[in-house]
Amino acid sequence: MPTIHVTNRAGEASTLEAESGISVMENLRDNDYEVEAICGGSCSCATCHVYVDADWLAKLPAQEEDERDLVSDEPTYQPNSRLSCQIEMTDALDGLKLTIAPEA
Repeated sequence: MPTIHVTNRAGEASTLEAESGISVMENLRDNDYEVEAICGGSCSCATCHVYVDADWLAKLPAQEEDERDLVSDEPTYQPNSRLSCQIEMTDALDGLKLTIAPEA
């Protein structure tokens, strides 16, 4: 089972055993991390905004235009911002490191 290393909004780090084949957002939401996921993963709200560790950015699928538009409009946007609903968890992402973005 792959893992995700998560830093929450309080700066506390933990490791989550993730399920492959579902989004990173679903893994975070289902394990009570601070991800609202209001739109349920349809890439229309940005309430699953995370910062992906720089070492992992190149290993992720490229952002689609919808995601790029949504996340870049966030007041807490950073160059490593992604919507966790748009990242499918796979065994290849074992050890993924991310931080939950602050609420806007």
